[in-house]
Amino acid sequence: MATKIPLIKLSNGKTLPQIGIGTWKSKPGEVTQAVKDAIDVGYRHIDCAFVYGNEKEVGEAITEKIAEGVIKREDLFITSKLWNTFHRPDLVRGALLQTLKNLNLKYLDLYLVHWPQAYKEDGELFPADEAGKIQFSDVDYVDTWKALEPLAKEGLVKSLGISNFNSKQIERLLEHATIKPVMNQVECHPYLSQRRLQEFCEARGIKLTAYSPLGSPDRPWAKPDDPQLMDDPKLKEIANRIGKTVAQVLIRYQIERGNIVIPKSVNKSRIASNFDVFDFKLSPEDVQLINTFDCNGRFVPMTASLGHKYHPFENDEF
Repeated sequence: MATKIPLIKLSNGKTLPQIGIGTWKSKPGEVTQAVKDAIDVGYRHIDCAFVYGNEKEVGEAITEKIAEGVIKREDLFITSKLWNTFHRPDLVRGALLQTLKNLNLKYLDLYLVHWPQAYKEDGELFPADEAGKIQFSDVDYVDTWKALEPLAKEGLVKSLGISNFNSKQIERLLEHATIKPVMNQVECHPYLSQRRLQEFCEARGIKLTAYSPLGSPDRPWAKPDDPQLMDDPKLKEIANRIGKTVAQVLIRYQIERGNIVIPKSVNKSRIASNFDVFDFKLSPEDVQLINTFDCNGRFVPMTASLGHKYHPFENDEF
C-alpha cells in the first residue's frame, strides 16, 4: 500500500512521502488509534509538534506498530516542531530531546521552527500577563537556527526546516544558515493558495508542506459565519463531477502543485479516504479554476502574537 505514495526529494537528497497524517487538534485519547489506523492504511509520514500536547500518544502508536512488525523505523518520516518558548539557544537541544523522548525515537526525520516569533521562556507554553496578552521574547530566529544546526550534524535530526515563515524571514535566514532549511510548512488551501511563497521557496530549494489543506474546519476559534471551504459549491461541483469527495479534491490539489500535504483526521474512514487520492488527477482546467478562489483567506492568523517584531503575517508580507 505504502509504495504507491509519491516521494518528494528534498534539497539535501532525503525524500519524504508527499502525503502525511496531521496531528494538530487530535485529542490525546484519540490520536494513538488515529496514527495506528493511518499506518495500517499506508501512511508513512507523520506530522507532530510539541505544542500539540499529544507526542507521547503518537509515540505509543509508532512503537506499537514497529513492535507488531508492520513497519520499521526507517520506513517512517517523522516531523516535529520547536515551540516558541524554546527559541533561546540554550533551550533548543533540551526541547528536541524532550520531543524524542515523547515520541520514543532516537532521531527525527525533520525538525521545524514552528513559528519565527519567540515567547517568554521558562513558564507556560502560552505565557500571558494578567490581561491575557501573550508575553514575547526577543530571541532572534537566526540564533535559534544556529542552535539547531549542531543537532543535525549530531544525527538527532536528519533535516531542518521552518514553519509559518514569510519570504523576507526566509531570505534573512538563508543569509546566515550553514545548513539550509529544506521545508517551509504553512497554511495552504484554495482560499490561501500561497503561490507566490511557493515560487519563492522552490527557487531556493525549499519545499512547501500544506497544513490545514481542508480549511481547518475544527479550529477552536472558528465563528459560525466564517466561510467553510468544504462547503464551497464550486468545489462540490468538481468533486461530484469526478466522483470524489471535496476533501479528496483539496488534497489532490496540493499534490498536483507539487506540495506535501498533511490532512488531519481521527476518523478511520476519513483517514483512509484522505489517503485514496492517487487513482485520479485534477484536470489543468480544474486546477486553474481552484487557483482563482485565492482571497488571502487565512484560517490560522496567529492573532495572539500580533505586534511581535517577528510576526510573519503583518505588513502584507508573503
